[in-house]
Amino acid sequence: MKRQELPDGTEITGFYVRTVKVGPHVFVSGTTCLDPKGRVVGRNAAEQTRATMKKIVAALKRGGADMDDITRLVIYCTDIRDGEAIIGEIARFQNKSRPASTLVAITALAKPGLLVEIEATATIAD
Repeated sequence: MKRQELPDGTEITGFYVRTVKVGPHVFVSGTTCLDPKGRVVGRNAAEQTRATMKKIVAALKRGGADMDDITRLVIYCTDIRDGEAIIGEIARFQNKSRPASTLVAITALAKPGLLVEIEATATIAD
């Protein structure tokens, strides 16, 4: 199977790329709301989730997928009480399909001020 690396320029270190496509699968690495200059976008979990999901949608598109192709989401947050707001924002981006999903609370993310990080896996139907 052919493997494509599809960076978007927002990777914070050089050891990974935002998106990798292998066969019908598109893997989007842990994505946050950081802008291209490394600044946090959004003051709360809902705003950060919205900004993050826009980046995930763009990453999926580069890989030839869309939100209906997502089969799995893993969501990390620094406060489990933000779960409802996070899920509500993600739901705004979903169409018909619902992915397998995990929501995990952790103590911190890579940069102070980040509240949410999301990774996605999509499978493009034949």
